[in-house]
Amino acid sequence: MTSAREAKIGPWLVALGAALWGTESAWRIPLNDLFPNADVLVFWEHVILVVLALPLVLPRLHELRTTSARTIGWLIFSGVAGSAVGAVLFTLALKHGNPTVVNVVLNIQPVLSTTAAYFLFRDRLAPGFFLWAGIAVVAGMVLVGLLAPGFDFTVDAGTAFALICALFWGLSTVAGRGVMLEMSLPLAAGLRVMIGLVSMTIILGARGLFHGDTLWPAAASANTTKTILFLVLLAGLSGWVPLLIYFQGLKLTRASTAGYFEMMQTLAAGIITWGFFHAALGPLQVVAAIVLVIAVALVQRAQEQTALPPVAPTRASPG
Repeated sequence: MTSAREAKIGPWLVALGAALWGTESAWRIPLNDLFPNADVLVFWEHVILVVLALPLVLPRLHELRTTSARTIGWLIFSGVAGSAVGAVLFTLALKHGNPTVVNVVLNIQPVLSTTAAYFLFRDRLAPGFFLWAGIAVVAGMVLVGLLAPGFDFTVDAGTAFALICALFWGLSTVAGRGVMLEMSLPLAAGLRVMIGLVSMTIILGARGLFHGDTLWPAAASANTTKTILFLVLLAGLSGWVPLLIYFQGLKLTRASTAGYFEMMQTLAAGIITWGFFHAALGPLQVVAAIVLVIAVALVQRAQEQTALPPVAPTRASPG
């Protein structure tokens, strides 16, 4: 049973975890300049994630004895689609688009995951879901320019990567829910990033990228200390650590409350990308971004009525 003190701490743990997730652009954007190939950057990110995950995974491997093949299938999908491919898409989105737009667009992910859960698991959709999800979609379209004055039905490459990333992370969330029915969070999260590392190793091998100049390019060699530091901060401070903090907080927090505290991720990302990388939004985009975040939070609040089970982590390095 959750104590009164834990109930007070829980939302702030959610906020801290979400805010730390939101800092990853601070490291990923500079690393994009050091690693021209997004696949290589995500590979090294997963190497560090696996090192961090091993101490939590090894003592829990016995859980696999009672894990069904179906759950293993969900885990593999989550690792490939969410941890590996999703991280590559997010890296490409930051490389080719406005980072502030990219980070706000990703807030559409809960709408996608809830919709996918309805079709795959027959989860109930609360009546309020359709209203707030619709507002979120319209706000997202305004944000990326599809409903702006003089709009045309095209989006830049960065926004396109972000939308596909949101879809992959959303589907990964649904798969993660299936995994969490039979597996503890530390084991599920750890195995997920391990599968992500295997996936990235296969991708790099298939593309012929396992050679010195590509695997550790000249720009990284010229800035070795900075490169290693930023990789550790990306995978650790903005990846593995917030994952554990966030889900500990989620255990102690009502879903409707958590939705609002999760806004710290967008706030932190906006401060970094706008304040430090000068990726500004126009006035109409600012309004659309605020409406989008609030609408998604209200989607989560409405869905609390359906008593959905806990979900697994949606990304290898929030969110």
